[in-house]
Amino acid sequence: MRIKDILSPESMIMELKATNKEDAIKEMADLEVATDVVNDEDAFIKSIWARENESTTGIGGGIAMPHARNKSINKARVLFAKSKEGIDYDSLDGQPVHLFFMITAPEGADNTHLQALAKLSGLLIDPELVEKLKATKTPEEVIDLFEKAEAKKDEEDKKAAEARKAKEAAKAQGSSDDDNKPLIVGVTACINGIAHTYMAQEALIKEGKKRGIEVRIETNGSEGVKDKLTPDEIKRAKGVIIASDKKVDMPRFDGKPLVNHPVVDGINKPGELIDDIMDGKADTYHASAADKSEESSSTEKPGLWASIYKNLMSGISHMLPFVIGGGILMAISFIVENYGGGAKTPAFIFLNNAGNLAFAFMVPVLSAYIAESIGDLPALMPGFVGGYMASIANGQFQVNVQAHATSPAGFLGGIAAGFIAGYLMIGLKKAFAKLPRSVEGMKPMLFYPILGLLFIAAIMFYIINPIFSGVNFAITHFLNSMGTGNLVLLTTILAGMMSIDMGGPFNKAAYVFASGAFANDPHSTTAAILMAAVMVGGMVPPFATAIGTTFFKNKYTMEERRAGVSNWVLGFSFITEGAIPFAAADPGRVIPSCIIGSAVGGALVGLWHVGVPAPHGGLWVSPLAGNIGGPMHILFYFLATIIGSIVAGLIMSFWKKNVKDDPNE
Repeated sequence: MRIKDILSPESMIMELKATNKEDAIKEMADLEVATDVVNDEDAFIKSIWARENESTTGIGGGIAMPHARNKSINKARVLFAKSKEGIDYDSLDGQPVHLFFMITAPEGADNTHLQALAKLSGLLIDPELVEKLKATKTPEEVIDLFEKAEAKKDEEDKKAAEARKAKEAAKAQGSSDDDNKPLIVGVTACINGIAHTYMAQEALIKEGKKRGIEVRIETNGSEGVKDKLTPDEIKRAKGVIIASDKKVDMPRFDGKPLVNHPVVDGINKPGELIDDIMDGKADTYHASAADKSEESSSTEKPGLWASIYKNLMSGISHMLPFVIGGGILMAISFIVENYGGGAKTPAFIFLNNAGNLAFAFMVPVLSAYIAESIGDLPALMPGFVGGYMASIANGQFQVNVQAHATSPAGFLGGIAAGFIAGYLMIGLKKAFAKLPRSVEGMKPMLFYPILGLLFIAAIMFYIINPIFSGVNFAITHFLNSMGTGNLVLLTTILAGMMSIDMGGPFNKAAYVFASGAFANDPHSTTAAILMAAVMVGGMVPPFATAIGTTFFKNKYTMEERRAGVSNWVLGFSFITEGAIPFAAADPGRVIPSCIIGSAVGGALVGLWHVGVPAPHGGLWVSPLAGNIGGPMHILFYFLATIIGSIVAGLIMSFWKKNVKDDPNE
């Protein structure tokens, strides 16, 4: 497939009306819908912003390449747009963007489409082509420029392939001096693997040619791994460049000088990366070290809190299926107990045992995957054992030692176990990094598991469990002894936090606090009330936007009104993210309105002592509220959600200004 097949005059905006990033994305997305490239604009815009939040696609040099690949896209297409004045797009070089390439690829796009997208991305490294594109006035000129550039690139690629074959033939005959020429190998990869992967590859290869250096780059893009490096190339290479935003196959580079940067540095700083290798500034990579972010001083590391949050979320994301599945089955078993014949019925025994079995793995899985996120696979087992030790009291161990912990260290102890196990493994890897290569295979099979288990067991038994069991007991006692006033304050705060960032750190912190209390004591009424509060708080934003778009149509665009319909279902299901497009479009009004409504709903939960003994499910699990306070509490659970949603919906809608489009459109 040729580049012209993914370009179309109907998908070009030769002068954007937008003057800021948000409006530019919206204007381009509108055209994608109008030309039937995209079938769900809200989902598409959400995916575009998700990519922008990972790292800006404003790559510098006046170019931005927003891109997405998901079910909301019908066809592979590149939308071209220009802005004469330029738009502040949070570009890496801080300069305004004049050329936009919105790249779309449907799930399951065939390789011919993906190859065309990759080729187009690679062409944009050419500054001469970029300048000519800025001067175009018609869509036909844009397509003509790309056709000529593609033909030139095909000819260059053909000559390069012939040269490689000639070198291979000469080497096979023993007459090649190829081994004496400087070679740098590398890998480029980005999250979606549509554009940046191939731009970084092209930039590094071109920069190498300027310096008289052969550069071989393996791409890990949407097509999978292409141009895979051979063991001989890696062995001969002077060094390795990793320009990637995701994990790549690293052990094969053991013992090689290596620099490790985000993929955008491969695009914008190819000369610096090559010079780091050629000037001997790169650190030597050891496959036995923790991971690439700790191995190279050239790697850009996240901040301390960002790293802690990432590792914690890794554990929580793996833990949630155990919490949700086990917690809801246990809660259903309580309904069976109350309304279906008591605790001795086969249905109760089956449901309760299944739920308890899943729930028992919650803390060990949390700890294991926190540890694995920090210290890689060797840290998984010590983390799992540390989490298991945190979930039971020391007195349950059949060992002849003195122990001071009489209750489990619980959820908090499990978090501590995960971080300790992860950093313990990093320490062990660094301690063994200089051992002879002959014992390399013994590290993962012998040294790490034995010493990792020995140290984590000692730390948990003698330090963490005695400390955190006391902390856990104090927190549980405090929650269970709270008066109505303190309980209302706590449920108000937790519910309000659910709307601050709708899935971000504040939202997750509130949910983790409530689910942690629930995990420590699933039978606690207070824990059930906290779970009800965060669920009400999380349901308010989608319900509020659904109410607003239904009853105040003149305040919302046609696209928002369409999204509002689906938010009725998302709200019922406790999926807060349904309100994100509204918050992104108008954060100054939407977010404060939702926080107030969520806080009101949370306050009512605490005031009425509404409890839901399930960690997820929204209003679908409302019958479980009856297990805490009888049938009336099911009604109170609904009322708290409805009142909070109405409050948020009214504030938001009265606050917003009328939109220009016809509400009856």
